[in-house]
Amino acid sequence: MGATVCEAVASDDDLQLAAGVDPGVGGQRDITGSIDIVAASSDVDPAGIDVAVDFTVAAAARENLTWCAANGVHAVVGTSGLDPDDYERCRAAFTSSNCLIAPNFAIGAVLMMRFAELAAPFFPTAEVIEMHHDNKVDAPSGTAMQTARAMAAASSDWAADPTRDEVLRGARGGTGPGGIPVHSVRLRGLVAHQQVLLGTAGETLTIRHDSLDRVSFMSGVLLACKAIADHRGVTIGLDAYLQL
Repeated sequence: MGATVCEAVASDDDLQLAAGVDPGVGGQRDITGSIDIVAASSDVDPAGIDVAVDFTVAAAARENLTWCAANGVHAVVGTSGLDPDDYERCRAAFTSSNCLIAPNFAIGAVLMMRFAELAAPFFPTAEVIEMHHDNKVDAPSGTAMQTARAMAAASSDWAADPTRDEVLRGARGGTGPGGIPVHSVRLRGLVAHQQVLLGTAGETLTIRHDSLDRVSFMSGVLLACKAIADHRGVTIGLDAYLQL
């Protein structure tokens, strides 16, 4: 993902790629050939950085966010695994710069989550199925959890799970916000996919989004980099930037 972000930023007329951080390839040139990659954020001169984009893992993102807040650098974060406690720490830390934490930067995925939120009050049963490549280490995805949270906040009238005999433990998935079951699939050949299934008497509604290539996330990343200076403090979810 880092290489895709570097390519997208470097090719945008309004942005300039200023630095790259990757402990695995520190000292090498980035994929665009325009910068040297360093091993840690502490090796970056914050004077030349306006916005940092973080697609790492939760433990690394926490350190990177601390550096951004301390140095007045805006942070655009797509890392999974951050929780509400992390959000509160960011709200306390980001006083001189802004932070956006989004579970998904694909515009279609943001719309999918919004559509599911709008549909939730009209259906008493729902399930979320997220499907990702076999290198994703966390489950469920941040997108699935954010979807379930939004649906649960939109309606409190959810039917109870009728299952009494779970023959295979975990067959009903994890219990998400509002009691909505969330299922995770990890399969070689996938990129990032999610479907929300909603049901009521005599009908069902399926809302599905598919990212077929990582480039699908770049429109949201670039939008965030350009707009973050205008959104004070910490924002959760790209939908606020899209004014949905």
